[in-house]
Amino acid sequence: MKTLILCVLLAGAFAAPSRKPTFRRGLNKIVGGTDAKPGELPYQLSFQDISFGFAWHFCGASIYNENWAICAGHCVQGEDMNNPDYLQVVAGELNQDVDEGTEQTVILSKIIQHEDYNGFTISNDISLLKLSQPLSFNDNVRAIDIPAQGHVASGDCIVSGWGTTSEGGSTPSVLQKVTVPIVSDDECRDAYGQSDIEDSMICAGVPEGGKDSCQGDSGGPLACSDTGSTYLAGIVSWGYGCARPGYPGVYAEVSYHVDWIKANAV
Repeated sequence: MKTLILCVLLAGAFAAPSRKPTFRRGLNKIVGGTDAKPGELPYQLSFQDISFGFAWHFCGASIYNENWAICAGHCVQGEDMNNPDYLQVVAGELNQDVDEGTEQTVILSKIIQHEDYNGFTISNDISLLKLSQPLSFNDNVRAIDIPAQGHVASGDCIVSGWGTTSEGGSTPSVLQKVTVPIVSDDECRDAYGQSDIEDSMICAGVPEGGKDSCQGDSGGPLACSDTGSTYLAGIVSWGYGCARPGYPGVYAEVSYHVDWIKANAV
């Protein structure tokens, strides 16, 4: 087996009360999704910890360029920002149990977490991962565009990852994807509370539930195409449980952070 996915059952992570926000980090499928095809989501990364002596997928990430990836701030909370040589990303990955010959594995050389990230309000939930060597772009490994500063995403978008299939669900080997529509800030605030959804967040989901990101998807991409091309609209961040009716997934809004990304990924 190429990658052993460690399922660490954090106390209360899945049995949490309905009003407790849940990070989508650390327990390794998209809820209600389907298998991605080879090369379909070339910007998707598996973010892994190798300090245990094997590779543990704990978050997703997205390729920004050959040398940088975009992830969630909470995925790197408590990590060594200046010497993260125990962390790696895998590009070109599809089935984590199979060596497909398309994978590129790169150790990190630096992490930049947003200076205004707040783990209590989950504000500014974004980070940048600097790679120790550049990725080689091909049909299976490619960067994703970012939107213009302030762009408001709309329509149906695709969220992807290797996270759990449900709260406490199984852990697939193959990259999953699911289509979810953007939910307005007003609707999202009605669901979660007026003060819980900040301007640095964007929401997506279906009212009846059943389609969402979940634990292990944190840091991964919410990709939209309302501009005519695919771009990174959101970063998997948090929610109340996973795929519950009336509670869309909450993402860090990339268009809110474009200037910060460009200033730091240099």
